[in-house]
Amino acid sequence: MKDLVALGRYSLAGLRMLVLATVVLGLAYPLLVTGIAQVAFPWRADGSLVTATGAHTDQAGDAVGSALIGQLVTDPGLFQPRPSAAGDGYDPLATAGSNLGPESPDLEKAIEQRRAEIAEREGVPASEVPADAVTASASGLDPDISPAYAALQVPRVAKAQGLSEDAVRQLVARFTSGRSWGTLGEAHVNVLRLNIAVRQAAQARSSS
Repeated sequence: MKDLVALGRYSLAGLRMLVLATVVLGLAYPLLVTGIAQVAFPWRADGSLVTATGAHTDQAGDAVGSALIGQLVTDPGLFQPRPSAAGDGYDPLATAGSNLGPESPDLEKAIEQRRAEIAEREGVPASEVPADAVTASASGLDPDISPAYAALQVPRVAKAQGLSEDAVRQLVARFTSGRSWGTLGEAHVNVLRLNIAVRQAAQARSSS
């Protein structure tokens, strides 16, 4: 009988701890962190959404994409992103890399094919195509490209949009970010925000 009473007490104590942990860690803590993020970093907390004007937005209905998630660019007159191995390509529900090793024949074949296609598209020798132009990121959703890949695309984009190459280079420089804290990563260019700015510049030129 005493054993049953003791078991009951232990079970009740465990249940109380479970309820307390659920309330504190499953409800209170997430709500606290979310509240702090909404006050301190509202744009980032809401997914770093960007409007068609390039401005930050907290309204998902007004957004054309996220500055943190790469997406397929179908307009050949705009800057192209890195290749994607996420699902069928740029699928945010299937984020992943190709998982192919550096000596994989399939990977080598894909890289050479991409290099040839990009070289033809940009009108440059294959040796000038940078590495990030032919390799997918680990997530398959990298929103950025290297300054070298952006520079390679400037003449094509400028011609397609009726802009001077100098004007497009200035836009590339505007959306180029350096290393995080000056040491981590590499300089990068956000494709979504750059393409929005390119379209705006082309529209302004045609209406002037």
